[in-house]
Amino acid sequence: MSTAPVSAAATEDGFEPLLLLASASQGRRHVLEGARIAHSTLPVDLDEAAILAAAREAAGEEPLTAAEEVLLLAREKAQAATTRSEGGYVVLGCDSMLELDGEAIGKPHTAEVAVERWHRLRGRTAVLHSGHWIVDDRDEEDGGTGATVGATASCEVTFAAVTDEEIEAYVETGEPLGVAGAFTIDGIAGPFVTGVDGDPHAVVGLSLPLLRELLAGIGLTVMDLWELPEADGDAVSG
Repeated sequence: MSTAPVSAAATEDGFEPLLLLASASQGRRHVLEGARIAHSTLPVDLDEAAILAAAREAAGEEPLTAAEEVLLLAREKAQAATTRSEGGYVVLGCDSMLELDGEAIGKPHTAEVAVERWHRLRGRTAVLHSGHWIVDDRDEEDGGTGATVGATASCEVTFAAVTDEEIEAYVETGEPLGVAGAFTIDGIAGPFVTGVDGDPHAVVGLSLPLLRELLAGIGLTVMDLWELPEADGDAVSG
């Protein structure tokens, strides 16, 4: 049974966004909104641990890198949203992980784990990987290619030498429990991130430059997804 996407941008004349984001992340939505990229959302709930366990077993003696794991999960999310939608979209799936000392750090889920991770992260630099996967599910007469392509954006993130008190207070807010790496640069943890080397949007989980490249691969530009206000205040799509 198909699920109707939730539109993040629509006009009185019935304009429907072309991009379908397979994520409930407010950070990713804010990135798209800031770039005036019209989109709908259709979050999918997958057993990520089971997906990764199967992939790791299949990989055998050649373990997957963190960059490969986020790309795999991004692909699974995009494909799941494509299956559950009514079709006609360019579907974007994303996933993020932080890598420290060669270990992939996902969502901590518990306060104890979040505290332990922040003790490891403080004063250090880690690599944030954000996987992106696009499924072109547009009809052929609308220019659809049927392509399914993806790539990973990575950047270095340097954390402040936060105190035990700061760590405890931050974890008590609950923010880090459900986010990759136990932090959000665009949220409460912003003061605890001292530097980003690379695409800053990748830290939020959606790289706009990479999205531009993936769109080019299916014959689209970011301008095709723009929704810009006209002088009289009405919205127009690209």
